[in-house]
Amino acid sequence: MNTTESLGYLKGLLDGLDFDADKKDTKMFKAIIEVLENIIDDIDDVNEELDLVSEQVDGIDDDLAAVEDYLSEEDECDCCCDDEEYEITCPACGETFVADEDTVMSGSAECPACGETLEFELEDDEEETPADGE
Repeated sequence: MNTTESLGYLKGLLDGLDFDADKKDTKMFKAIIEVLENIIDDIDDVNEELDLVSEQVDGIDDDLAAVEDYLSEEDECDCCCDDEEYEITCPACGETFVADEDTVMSGSAECPACGETLEFELEDDEEETPADGE
């Protein structure tokens, strides 16, 4: 039995007891039932508002998921975001190893097999353009 049904049952019991309407006890019981009815109405209102808020939160959650998907697609670009790896063969021992872009850009690396320091000469892929007015 839910709260509304329970309150209806109490009202039926009060009516069935056939109390004298002018007695203080009867007035008190009726006042208690009236307060309980008000509480049930307030709870119903809160539940309706909660349903609306829940729908709004679901909408916000859907929007956030779309933004997350969009941002994760942006993070997966193949252009310049990922560090490149370079395969390097040591001229001293012939061992081949992999170095990341930061190591290569630093200009040198140590061979993990023999400990030889390898120097890299970096070349720009882009041609230099003269400054304005030259």
